[in-house]
Amino acid sequence: MDEVQVTTRLQHHQLTNAQVWSADGQSLVYDLRPAQHLFTSKSVEKIQVETGEVTEIYRASQGAHVGVITAHPQINDRFVCIHGPESPDDEWQYDVHHRRGVILSSGGVETLDACDITPPFTLGALRGGSHVHMFSREGDRISFTYNDHVMRQRAIEKDQRNVAIALPHHPVTVLNKAPREHDGAYFCVVVSQTTGIPQPGSDQISRAFEEGWIGDSGYIKHSGQRQRWALAFIGETVSAAGHSVPEIFIVDLPEDFSAYQRAGDYPIEGTEYRLPAPPAGIKQRRLTFSEGRGVALQPRHWLRSSPDGSMIAFLMADINDVIQLWVISPNGGEPQQLTTGRHGVQSAFTWHPLGKALTFVLDNQVVIYDIHLGTTIPLTDRTSTAPCAEAVVWSPKGDKIAFMRDVGGFRQIFVVKTTELYWC
Repeated sequence: MDEVQVTTRLQHHQLTNAQVWSADGQSLVYDLRPAQHLFTSKSVEKIQVETGEVTEIYRASQGAHVGVITAHPQINDRFVCIHGPESPDDEWQYDVHHRRGVILSSGGVETLDACDITPPFTLGALRGGSHVHMFSREGDRISFTYNDHVMRQRAIEKDQRNVAIALPHHPVTVLNKAPREHDGAYFCVVVSQTTGIPQPGSDQISRAFEEGWIGDSGYIKHSGQRQRWALAFIGETVSAAGHSVPEIFIVDLPEDFSAYQRAGDYPIEGTEYRLPAPPAGIKQRRLTFSEGRGVALQPRHWLRSSPDGSMIAFLMADINDVIQLWVISPNGGEPQQLTTGRHGVQSAFTWHPLGKALTFVLDNQVVIYDIHLGTTIPLTDRTSTAPCAEAVVWSPKGDKIAFMRDVGGFRQIFVVKTTELYWC
């Protein structure tokens, strides 16, 4: 099938790893960073795939930058992205612990996560920076990774990243605001548990990251009951030999909002000397025991669940040290290796909206892996340079896949249609 170049301007266009299609599948959203790790985009945009019409969704002001935009799965004109600090200075400039999420809707802007960095801290507020915000299937809950300013300032932790969620319709007001503190439209809590120095050979982790919602409606437990809300993430363990080993963990989340207000062993909002803690009853559970191989960190990818919640897909090296695609049940058990070729997977991946297949870059081509047939189908020609690794994203109807290539020194967005197959 022929790929089509969607963007043509002589500037960079950066897709996020998932949720880049509008709900109707007609437009793509992106920022204008020159590279994934350089947060210098001043605006976020959308482009109508068929016509090429570009619309600026939001432009930052006062020296701030924005990026990593994702689209609401059900509402066309609703988005969330990272927003850096306005009027940055030597004490507060863009960093992992100095950023926030913003909801963009019908021209309006509201801050997602409240920030309170001076004690006493506020329940439902965070104390640092949020990153890569992902809507749940309905779009009412949002997951993200989080870095804490208070602990960083006290040199207690350097990058003890955690996973957090934002719950809707419960705005948080920070009283007696100090500079850089602000209110938030959502109630936010950390749901992972990290340890500064994990015990070797234990299930303790130093970081939690690259999370993904489980299923469109959760998953079915061994008991036959449905767990409506759950998140999988990569947790960095330490092996008995003292080596860092990334493994997959899961947290089951309550449905009732009141459960998120009940503290467990430690305060949900954190203390001057302790990170914010998960509410009572939220306990992370380890899924993979990879015998030292660990989940692959390169290419960088995010855990992605099949729509029915039965499989969590991830990348890991096989016995020949080739990066392959694997899946594991949210109930645990042995991982299943899907791809088996001599060429390693080169990118992040996404699922077909009905769970029929996954798409990613392999051997410098955008491909589809058919779950039922166990075969890999190339969609684009093999090129001397591979498509960009950060994003290969299936459209909501399953009829198109978006990805990026570097063309003439600029990162451009491409689309390949799948309508000639049976995917849509």
